[in-house]
Amino acid sequence: MQNLSAPKMADGDKVDFDVRHPQEASGDLSERQSLSLTSSRRKKEIVSRAEQRRVRAEREKEWQLRVARKEAEEQCRKNDDDDDDAKKKKALTNMTHQYGGIQQKSPKNRQRKKILADSRKPLSIDNLNEDKLKATANEMWQWMMELEAEKFDLSEKLKYDVSHLYLAHTHTQYSQKCSHNKKLSSHLRTTSYFQ
Repeated sequence: MQNLSAPKMADGDKVDFDVRHPQEASGDLSERQSLSLTSSRRKKEIVSRAEQRRVRAEREKEWQLRVARKEAEEQCRKNDDDDDDAKKKKALTNMTHQYGGIQQKSPKNRQRKKILADSRKPLSIDNLNEDKLKATANEMWQWMMELEAEKFDLSEKLKYDVSHLYLAHTHTQYSQKCSHNKKLSSHLRTTSYFQ
């Protein structure tokens, strides 16, 4: 590289740095104008970006508030549900304590269990011969037929009882309706008669 050196001036010449050449002045002016334009654009961009950040921050805050409200409502509902469940459990335990605690087995249940235990006889057919196996099979067949007949009889009785209850219920409703209408008609007759 070449050694660069400052230009030499004649000794004794006075240099005024404030005086500029007109071309330099016009170049500086256009340069300053372009710089001011770019700086104003930059300022506008900075302001618009700041505005965008502010709007984003506000939206983020609103979103966080909505999320916090939803979580609070869910927590409230959950606490209410837990409280309701606790109240139900407490009421249920109070009812069981009030009505004798754990329900005792009724004599009917004991009788049913006894009948079922009798009906479920253990079947040991390992050391039986052919005739005894046939006899056992016939006994079981007869017993099964009896159970089926009893089941049929009970289902028919249930159908009859249900229909009888339905008829009794409708009869009761009809008689109550008629008695209400009689009272109403007698009330109308008496009021119209006395007027």
